[in-house]
Amino acid sequence: MIVLALVALGGYFGWRHFYGDAAGTTANKSAQQAAAIPVTVATAQTADFPVYLNGLGVVEPYDTVTVRSRVDGEVVKIGFHQGQTVKEGDLLAEIDPRPYQAALDQALSKKAQDEANLKNAQLNLERYNTLAKQDFASRQQLDTQQATVDQLTAQVKGDQGAIDNAQTQVSYTSIKSPLTGRTGFRLVDPGNIVHATDTTGIVTIVKLQPISVVFTAPEEDVPQINKALAAGAVPVTALSSDGLKTLSEGHLQLVNNAVDQASGDIRMKATFENTDNVLWPGLSVATRLLVDTLKQVVVVPSDAVERGPNGLYAFVVGDDNKVTAHDIKVGQEGNGQSVVLQGLSAGQKVVTAGQYRLTQGVVVAPTEANASAVTAQNAAPVAPAKAP
Repeated sequence: MIVLALVALGGYFGWRHFYGDAAGTTANKSAQQAAAIPVTVATAQTADFPVYLNGLGVVEPYDTVTVRSRVDGEVVKIGFHQGQTVKEGDLLAEIDPRPYQAALDQALSKKAQDEANLKNAQLNLERYNTLAKQDFASRQQLDTQQATVDQLTAQVKGDQGAIDNAQTQVSYTSIKSPLTGRTGFRLVDPGNIVHATDTTGIVTIVKLQPISVVFTAPEEDVPQINKALAAGAVPVTALSSDGLKTLSEGHLQLVNNAVDQASGDIRMKATFENTDNVLWPGLSVATRLLVDTLKQVVVVPSDAVERGPNGLYAFVVGDDNKVTAHDIKVGQEGNGQSVVLQGLSAGQKVVTAGQYRLTQGVVVAPTEANASAVTAQNAAPVAPAKAP
């Protein structure tokens, strides 16, 4: 019996040694897996990263003209509809031309009269020349007749000037569009009397294609903007005022020649083709000015960047699913993306969600983010990030 008891006791301890340890190891592994913290990760990638300056602007017409009458008279015809797109040279309004046509006719008849007198004087001059050669006319008579011819010649030239002026006044009675654009409200109706001194005008026409956007940037960005402008065409994107919808693509036309001392901003003007008329005068828009493109830099989602007492850092997930905190240095940021200048390399997986539960060396259960692929081509960084 004693021998059987010893054999049974030895068998029990052998079973505990071989099977008990394996079961414990499995249990420990299961416990570790159960304790793994779920996180979302993304992969740091190398990409070209465009640098944008964001701002706010107002759409302005490329050209604006308030059409006024250059002569006095009654409006007898309006040749446009309110809100109509007119072309350069189209008739907008007509002033009663009869008084000015009468003045033109009078100038023409006066010139005809003076030309007849001049012709007669020239014939008399020829006769005096012939008589003077035969000593039948004095030198004084010849000189007097020459003076008469010269006087009438000058008078005919003056008549032609009066005719030109009268023709100009007649042409002013037909008011034509000075540019291609869209009309606004009609300010004068047929039957009204208008004057050349009126300030209200007849209608205002704005040029919409192309169109301009005036926007501002802080004065410290002036050197960067001028550098980009000197290098060539600078793309500008106009977006809806909330920045969510792209309206049109254009280019920077000019930078104002002085900084506004009151606001510390520099004003700029961008030009857009606006073929679809999506930009309208007075519309408030957000602007995005491309000033640089960083070539082949390490980019991660901005959600991966954490701020601690020692500066910026990010949690990196290793092959063993353990996280380590890496101190990093961030350059440009924007549109949910950050350029990492130091501390990370392409291919490393960084935690973008769930960091609040993490500590150095903890095991995580990573899940790839749907937007982990860096879309740096559409990023809109604004300024270098700084550690608090």
